Amino acid sequence: MNISEVQKAKQQFGIIGNDPDLLRAVDTAIQVANTDLTVLITGESGVGKEFFPKIIHSHSVRKHGKYIAVNCGAIPEGTIDSELFGHVKGAFTGAVSERKGYFSEANGGTIFLDEVAELPMPTQARLLRVLENGEFIRVGSSEVEKTDVRIVCATNVNLPDAIANGRFREDLFYRLSTVPVTVPPLRRRGDDVVLLFKKFCMDFAAKYNVPRIELEESARMALLNYTWPGNIRQLKNVAEQVSILELNRRVDGDVMSRYLPEQPKNNLPMLAGQQGGDRKTFESEREILYSVLFDMRRDITELKSQIESLRSQNSEGTENVQYYNPSPDVTDVMHRTLHIEPSSQQFTHADSLAEEYVEETLSLDDVERKTILMALERNRGKRRNAAKELNISERTLYRKIKEYGIE
Repeated sequence: MNISEVQKAKQQFGIIGNDPDLLRAVDTAIQVANTDLTVLITGESGVGKEFFPKIIHSHSVRKHGKYIAVNCGAIPEGTIDSELFGHVKGAFTGAVSERKGYFSEANGGTIFLDEVAELPMPTQARLLRVLENGEFIRVGSSEVEKTDVRIVCATNVNLPDAIANGRFREDLFYRLSTVPVTVPPLRRRGDDVVLLFKKFCMDFAAKYNVPRIELEESARMALLNYTWPGNIRQLKNVAEQVSILELNRRVDGDVMSRYLPEQPKNNLPMLAGQQGGDRKTFESEREILYSVLFDMRRDITELKSQIESLRSQNSEGTENVQYYNPSPDVTDVMHRTLHIEPSSQQFTHADSLAEEYVEETLSLDDVERKTILMALERNRGKRRNAAKELNISERTLYRKIKEYGIE
């Protein structure tokens, strides 16, 4: 990574933050700039994807050509083809003259297609032709025209899911994602949240001619522990509200919390840093629970095998172990937690006792503590990597480690 080039790009475009994933995204944009490869920028809404096509254009040989940004989601379906590719006179009602489209206007430069997943399927086919051979046809014309344009796209939609649902062309996806750039969500950027908030407060203090907001430690923690579903856009909005409305310019955690919408309540405690209601996040929680509970089940199965072995070796001196259907058992715990249908199985009396003991002592805190230990073990004690794997901030992980007395 060329640190000096990354820092220059950050200063040029006002990018605030030192998160490694953010710096990697900026570095990738700089590296790919001097090629004509198509770049697909992905990330949640409000993370700042619009900066990256500007970085690519400014570092490319096309920097003296036009740069045109098009929000595909803001153009009605009936006019999107005309906007992108142009039309001839009389092509449709109201077409009283010829019009050049964005691909003609951006010839020799760069065109940024934001929200590319919102393109209608016929327009996607037209775009694919431009990507393959630089050709397009204006609406109402039969004449093939050429364009030499660099295409950069962005979306907050999961394109593989859109392909599976028939809303996006698979061949277009592979042409667009020659070089993928992923912009991390704000909740995964750690202390960048505070840096950005302070920067926004400074800007609003100058804009509204008011003293700058100062943060107490509790206010900083409130910012760091919030999930920011609206990402940077939401953070900026909160900074503006606080800058305008608060008479006391030193803000504590209680004051800050009044400006933050209520946190989602359907998350595990250790996953409270994640955005609630998201299907992918929910699946991640299920996977964590599966991992922990199946580890427990394996231990119980090993215990059962040991008891069976002892019984077979010393059947005369060992009391027969009776079989019966235990209720409840660890399987029941998994069924209630993960909402799956129970299966009919028989376990030894020792199994059921062990499983009943697990059910009595198992709590969400136990699951959380064991999951943190497993993450730390997998990452060889590196807390930053473990926090990323668990999808929580480092500060939250440190607090949990201290809370559970983890060495």
